[in-house]
Amino acid sequence: MLENSTILITGGTGSFGNTFVPMTLAKFNPKKIIIYSRDEMKQWDMAKLFQDDPRVRFFIGDVRDRERLFRALDGVDYVIHAAATKIVPTAEYNPFECVKTNINGAMNLIDACIDKGVKRVVALSTDKASSPINLYGATKLASDKLFVAGNSYAGAHGTRFAVVRYGNVMGSRGSVIPFFMSLKDSGTLPITDNRMTRFMISLEQGVELVWHAFEDMIGGEIYVKKIPSMKVTDLARVIAPEARQEVVGIRPGEKLHEQMIGSEDAYYTYQYNDYYKILPAIHSWDQDANRIKDGMKVPEGFVYSSDNNLDWMTDAQLKEWIEANRSKIGSV
Repeated sequence: MLENSTILITGGTGSFGNTFVPMTLAKFNPKKIIIYSRDEMKQWDMAKLFQDDPRVRFFIGDVRDRERLFRALDGVDYVIHAAATKIVPTAEYNPFECVKTNINGAMNLIDACIDKGVKRVVALSTDKASSPINLYGATKLASDKLFVAGNSYAGAHGTRFAVVRYGNVMGSRGSVIPFFMSLKDSGTLPITDNRMTRFMISLEQGVELVWHAFEDMIGGEIYVKKIPSMKVTDLARVIAPEARQEVVGIRPGEKLHEQMIGSEDAYYTYQYNDYYKILPAIHSWDQDANRIKDGMKVPEGFVYSSDNNLDWMTDAQLKEWIEANRSKIGSV
C-alpha cells in the first residue's frame, strides 16, 4: 500500500519519526516521506542522517497553522499524526498550549486532509487517553474522538482516519529507561511508587502497528497492541542492581498503573492475535462486519491495564533489549 506513495509525518523529528522513516524506506520504497515539524534544529540534525536519500523531505510547520498544513499536504497520500505536547508535567503547567497543539492541531489536520484528498490518516495515541486523569491524556482522548468522527465528517471525500494506541516506548527520549541509565552510577534511583507498573513497547513494534492500521482500517478504529508490562522497581533493578531505590511520590497527573482499554470500551472492543481493536460507538460501526473481520468480542467489563496484564516482561528480556539497543537509547 505504501509503495511509491507520498507520506507525511507531523512531529516527524521525534522518536517515532526517526524509527518510522528508515524502516518504511527499506520495506516499502515510498516515493517521498515528508517530515513536518516546527523545530528547525531537530530537522537539521535529522536531515544529516538522510542527506543522500532524495525521498526524505523536510517542511517547517506547526499543526496549529491550518494554512501551512494545506500547503504541506499537496499531493500527499498518507499521513501519520505524531505531533503532540506529551510531557505530562509540561501539559499540566501549560494547559492552554497543550490544548492548542493536541486538540486544535488535530482539528486542523483533519480539515486539511479531507480538503486535500489524503487517502488515509493514522493518529498516534497513548495509554494516558484511556480514563485520563491528566490534561495530556484528556486532550489525547479528545483528539482520538475527533479522528474517529472524522470518518463521518469526511462524507463523500473518502479520507479515512484511524488511531493507534500504545504504552511506554522503550528507550525513547525522556522515557524511564534512559532516565534510569543516566542515574545508575549515582547510587540512587528515584521511584515514584513501589507498586507502579507500565506497558512496554519498542519503537519498531509501534511502527509495525501503524503499517497494519493503514492496511486494515475501514475508518474509525483504535488499534491497541498487545504488549508486556513491567514493574518500575524491577526495571530499575535490572538497569542498576546496586543502586538504592528511593520512593519520591507520584508526580502531578501521574497514574499508578496505565490503562489502554477501559471497561466502558469493552462493549466495542474485539481481540485478534497480537492486538485489540476498539470500534467506533457512533453509526453502529461497532457492528460492521467489515470492521470486525475475524475479531472476537472481549468479555463485558474487560479492562486492559498494566497491572492486570497476562504478559510480563522478564529481567532477561529487558537485559537483552538494552544490550541490543544500547547505542540508540535516549537518542531518538
